[in-house]
Amino acid sequence: MKFTGEITIGAPREAVFAKVRDARFFASCIEGVHDLNEIDADRYTAVLETKVAYLKFKFNVAVEVLRADPPSEIEAKIEGTPSGIVGRLTARSVTRLLEDTGGTKVTYEVDASLTGKLGSLGQPVLRAKAKEMERQFAQRMRAAFALPQSQGAT
Repeated sequence: MKFTGEITIGAPREAVFAKVRDARFFASCIEGVHDLNEIDADRYTAVLETKVAYLKFKFNVAVEVLRADPPSEIEAKIEGTPSGIVGRLTARSVTRLLEDTGGTKVTYEVDASLTGKLGSLGQPVLRAKAKEMERQFAQRMRAAFALPQSQGAT
């Protein structure tokens, strides 16, 4: 399954790249990610808990940054095993950051493969969940770069 999309953020490309490359920040933008453990600068483990359709899943996930080309591109490999059921998640993602008028356009491609019970749910269900996660991720990314609202005079 292939997922693609783009997010526009009102901040300079270098600043967006630095945030995207920060594992703790990146994980904070994804609903359900916790227990992030940095093995080294390019490898991390975490737990992802999510609900897909009527099923709850808890994944032990390993992420490896395969290539980082500041400030324009990051390629990563993601592997996860769900707790309590047989299956596996494998994915490869490429994130590109392009200068855009007054900000940065972040485009991404994720090529994911799911086996076991999760894989049997079908693409429409999984695509809907991916779109929901993308919307939330985009909101959190944009919020991180939003200018603070000025406080009224006191």
